[in-house]
Amino acid sequence: MSQPIELPRWMDVALLPAVNLAIALLVAGGVTLLVGFDPAEVLTLLAKGAFGSPAGISYTLYYATTFVFTGLAVAIAFHGGLFNIGGEGQAIMGGLGAGLAALGLSAHLPAVLMLPLMVLAAAAFGGVWGAVPGALQAWRGSHTVITTIMFNFIASALLAYLLVGALKEPGNMTPESRAFDPSARMPGVHELLGALGIEWPRTPLNLTVFIAAAAAWVAWLVLWKSRGGYALRAVGFSPGASVYAGIQPRKLVVLSMAAAGALGGLVGVNELAGVHGRLLPDFVAGAGFAGIAVSLIGRNHPGGIVLAALLFGALYQGGSELAFEINGFSRDMVFMLQGLIVLFAGAMAHVAAPALFKLYKAAGGGQAERRAAPSRPGATPGDRAAATPTEGPDDRG
Repeated sequence: MSQPIELPRWMDVALLPAVNLAIALLVAGGVTLLVGFDPAEVLTLLAKGAFGSPAGISYTLYYATTFVFTGLAVAIAFHGGLFNIGGEGQAIMGGLGAGLAALGLSAHLPAVLMLPLMVLAAAAFGGVWGAVPGALQAWRGSHTVITTIMFNFIASALLAYLLVGALKEPGNMTPESRAFDPSARMPGVHELLGALGIEWPRTPLNLTVFIAAAAAWVAWLVLWKSRGGYALRAVGFSPGASVYAGIQPRKLVVLSMAAAGALGGLVGVNELAGVHGRLLPDFVAGAGFAGIAVSLIGRNHPGGIVLAALLFGALYQGGSELAFEINGFSRDMVFMLQGLIVLFAGAMAHVAAPALFKLYKAAGGGQAERRAAPSRPGATPGDRAAATPTEGPDDRG
């Protein structure tokens, strides 16, 4: 069995994903050509639809907001050695929490109290829904891949049951709740910019985008700048060794899954408080599963996840524009493009690594690093040993 290639950090987090994306676009272009479309025209219209107008940019950021939450939900668990496939169910439960808060209190509370309460309710419902599989993994050995998948079905069934029963709007045949009161509606970015005197088109982009940015920043701080984040990555790297270091893996497993669920639950704020204004049965629309690809492409790093979420947001928005601009170009073609990106950036992420490593060695990069290493001020063997667990499970290939 071949040994995994250990690329320099900058190549692993930046160059390799860029190369994988280029290969995916190249292959997608070839497939597009085979089915009778001009690849250059398709990619140009895709980019133009996503970033060519204020409305396109807003829609891209709106989609990216949801993907940041679900991508972080996967990455936080991944650094603890867990594979969280339950983003879909955690987002549903987060939406249910936000929806219940809105339906019960929005008529009595002003927006300044109602909106933070909805955010907390979404995070709490999602966090509890994520913590249960974490506890089952920690104390009973139930694998989170299985339990989180099952919890997705349970969450979906629970929401459907409530929307055709207790939460259904009287007199409405559609399985949905009544509309939230105005205090439970997240202001749109166009309203904020309008208040500042900047004219901006009305789109679903709302202030939840700032919550997503803050969530990515906090996730980075916790994972790489806190004792708890170091312990979590140590557990993900080697659970057995972490026990000898005095770390309690069970506690961290539950906490990491609760944090992952809380982040996934915030999808409900973006979709329900920001756009729909009522509880709907399919408001997540597969974003929880897309978060797996977003996390893989972003190398499980919050910064990378933000960039990957923007990429997926652009694919969603640009793909919608393609369906209007090019006759016969269906959404299935956009899904094919997304699938190729996931394939090359996720399942085949390290295929190009040996070639890149050879190029790096041929350019003298490895020799330069070896010469530079002893001259680092304050570097000791202990420092290097302590730095080893900072590499997450994703870095092991």
